[in-house]
Amino acid sequence: MNESEILQNEFFLILKSAGVSEELVRKSWEEIRSRYSEPHRKYHTLTHLYYFLNRLKEFQNRISDWDTVLLALFYHDLIYDVKEKDNEEQSADISQTRLELFGYSKDRISLCKNLILATKTHESIQDDTADLFTDCDLSILGAEQKYYQEYSEQIREEYNIYPDELYKPGRKKVLEHFLSMDFIFKTKEYREKKEKRARENLSWELGTL
Repeated sequence: MNESEILQNEFFLILKSAGVSEELVRKSWEEIRSRYSEPHRKYHTLTHLYYFLNRLKEFQNRISDWDTVLLALFYHDLIYDVKEKDNEEQSADISQTRLELFGYSKDRISLCKNLILATKTHESIQDDTADLFTDCDLSILGAEQKYYQEYSEQIREEYNIYPDELYKPGRKKVLEHFLSMDFIFKTKEYREKKEKRARENLSWELGTL
């Protein structure tokens, strides 16, 4: 199976176990598949979801509501427009609408929305599940430099509507924001394994701007 098929299977398993009709499951998956396949996306794609999923699976035994966390994964970048500043809020709002259709409780919908919103700033909210979620979302920052460089190039492609004189100052602010944090990663595991590499990668990119 390819990445899309694996993701689709995971999505179907979650919603079928929740008693959602097959028609609604298929319609909902098609919305996700088409959104993450938009031509302007180079990094925030189904490949990102697949990578994110595999990182989360490393911590599955620490996540009490696995299904809701996976739904947050599927919806966290549903809206991605580089010209807008409220992509996470829009994605969270759509997740609420969809989870209401799926028959999820208010508490689980709130968890899903909060996880999505946590990816806006990646600041710790003193919640283990949210910290795991955001660390897995940012795990590319601590990857080997060749993979990080590929990621940084894909981000630049996503912002190709902006010339360098506009893109570089904005990107510099993002990199400096992460480097100014006491810790980029919130969990002990990621700090021990990826913090040093992430700072090296971010500093390297900063030096190229």
